Amino acid sequence: MAKLIELKGISKSYDGEKVLDSINLYIRDGEFVTLLGPSGCGKTTTLRIIGGFETADEGELFFDGAEISEVPAYKRPINTVFQKYALFPHLNVYENIAFPLRLKKAKEEEIKKRVTEMLKMVALSGFENKSVSTLSGGQQQRVAIARALISHPKVLLLDEPLGALDLKLRKDMQNELKTIQQAIGITFVYVTHDQEEALSMSDTIVVMADGEIQQIGSPTDIYNEPENAFVADFIGESNIIDGVMLEDRRVRFAAHTFDCVDGGFDTNEPVDVVVRPEDVDVVPVERGMLTGRVTSVTFKGVHYEIIVDIKGFKWMIQSTDYVEPDAEIGVYIEPDAIHIMKKSKYSGKFGDYSSFSDEIDQLSDADTAEEF
Repeated sequence: MAKLIELKGISKSYDGEKVLDSINLYIRDGEFVTLLGPSGCGKTTTLRIIGGFETADEGELFFDGAEISEVPAYKRPINTVFQKYALFPHLNVYENIAFPLRLKKAKEEEIKKRVTEMLKMVALSGFENKSVSTLSGGQQQRVAIARALISHPKVLLLDEPLGALDLKLRKDMQNELKTIQQAIGITFVYVTHDQEEALSMSDTIVVMADGEIQQIGSPTDIYNEPENAFVADFIGESNIIDGVMLEDRRVRFAAHTFDCVDGGFDTNEPVDVVVRPEDVDVVPVERGMLTGRVTSVTFKGVHYEIIVDIKGFKWMIQSTDYVEPDAEIGVYIEPDAIHIMKKSKYSGKFGDYSSFSDEIDQLSDADTAEEF
């Protein structure tokens, strides 16, 4: 796929605070790209610069090879779907979708044909005369998507469009959005703080933090090969432990030497070691590479979430087997379950579940407002 959008050295500040710091990124034609990161990381600002709603302080923005930084939003072949949909309450479904074509003074026959096509695509055939205020959140979102797509943009920007929906509807709409994107074959650039959403929908994920891109890759690469402690922690759960790379494919952490599959580090180089909770096997103490005491067990439906104190470091283990709180257990880790990362400014900030609780997770999930 050819490059469609390219950002070169894009920086942006608000009131003297830099929210984007020399962003370099290209997006291919027909790609589903997700900008993923916590509140305030700069992902929405990046989206708004692409859409023409903000202007970068520094850098260049190219669309299909042409520099477009000074091109106003309405002249770009780009449409946007916002979290609050911005539908017109005084217009019915048909007229909301038809609105962009009416602005272009399209013929009535063409409007009817394309509105009918859009209604079918978003599974709202028969809803033409309904008031948008009577629709569910998911239906309103589909109207917003149909309105954004009816003028055949080359790119659709989506700014946390599922944020207001309940969990089941969000999952349904994730599948529908991906199906629509594949059906029409245009570029989608999607902003979210939801890791599962990004993993399930994207061709490419751009992980952002502190106004910088931390990693770009496929969902599989981002999950299995995180580049630093921030990415490892933000994408799923991770045990992140200080280690020392003794030599290629040999690492020492938690007072034990392990075989691993990584290489290319200096001898005795300090590193961050990532072990995903689902990759740790609970075994009898005598068979364990490491041993520890279970401090809590939480049933999660498909597995138990087990917190284990191993030499003062709290590990998370996800297992289908139940263990008793306060039990002494062994853990076994296969070489391919161990991922080695270079030290970064995020080292030491993540990966120990000493303060882990469901309440903290819920408070974090509730903070969905994007500051920038």
